[in-house]
Amino acid sequence: MDHQTQNAFRALADPTRRDIVRILAGQDMTIAQLTDRFDMTRAAVKKHLTVLSDGGLISVEARGRERINRLEPAGMTPVLDWLSYFDRFWDDRLAHLKDAIERKRHD
Repeated sequence: MDHQTQNAFRALADPTRRDIVRILAGQDMTIAQLTDRFDMTRAAVKKHLTVLSDGGLISVEARGRERINRLEPAGMTPVLDWLSYFDRFWDDRLAHLKDAIERKRHD
């Protein structure tokens, strides 16, 4: 697993960070707006945002004095690519099982 994929999984491993991703999927927000949604300090929210940024899942844009956090859907690509291997694995396994059942019926 490459470094970017590891960082994305690390970012998604925490339930608070997954909640932040869901919130940012609805709209861009400042740290203050996100802090209002959680029972934690601004510093704690900032640490979560840093991990999400390191994972490529969010970006931060400076607008004057505000820093706007935005979901980066393309950051999910490494995770989805990694998971797609298992989709193919199970599709192949289920296809083999189906073939075996159908052969058994015809015997």
